[in-house]
Amino acid sequence: MLYELLILLTLVRSPAHGYRIAKIINDMIGPYATLSHGRLYPLLARLEQQGLIQVEQSGSVQQGDRQTRVYHITEAGRQRLHQLMMDTTSNLGEYREIFAHKVAGFEFLTLAERLQLIEHYIDYCEQHITYIYKEAEDLLQKAYEIEGLQDPKQLENILNVMYHWIEQWKLELRWVQQLHESQLQRQDQAESDLSASQEPQASASS
Repeated sequence: MLYELLILLTLVRSPAHGYRIAKIINDMIGPYATLSHGRLYPLLARLEQQGLIQVEQSGSVQQGDRQTRVYHITEAGRQRLHQLMMDTTSNLGEYREIFAHKVAGFEFLTLAERLQLIEHYIDYCEQHITYIYKEAEDLLQKAYEIEGLQDPKQLENILNVMYHWIEQWKLELRWVQQLHESQLQRQDQAESDLSASQEPQASASS
């Protein structure tokens, strides 16, 4: 899902050839994760077969003796992009990274859709915090019943990691709450602008 989302997000902004698509995506997911050409081109072929992208042979840019294939998103691809952007049930184990890329593409969603995604992610963060807290409490209560955890230093190391995870999710939660507030301010401004634009019309009709 992630690579399909990133390819469509790249192409909805501008047509691109395969090398450029790979560079853009690798810049986004790097420095250690990479989308290899061996993985990219079969995926591009599948998206083309599904009608989500189409290919144009470019005569202006040459790769050796071969024309460069320039990829464009289709209307079906735009619809698929919207479906992926609004999907909140798939790949939940990787959703933290996926959500960040969705935020980077918020300009392709309505304000109401952005708020829907943000509110879901607030709940997603809160559930992680609650879950890890509960697991840490259970571990503290039952540590001496668990084989291999009788050594206090071992327990301390594990709890240190768990509390670190909690702080990471709290930071993520603060960020998305700020994002939520900024989107609500946009909503208020849009409603204010609409109201202001309707006032002269109301005055003229009276």
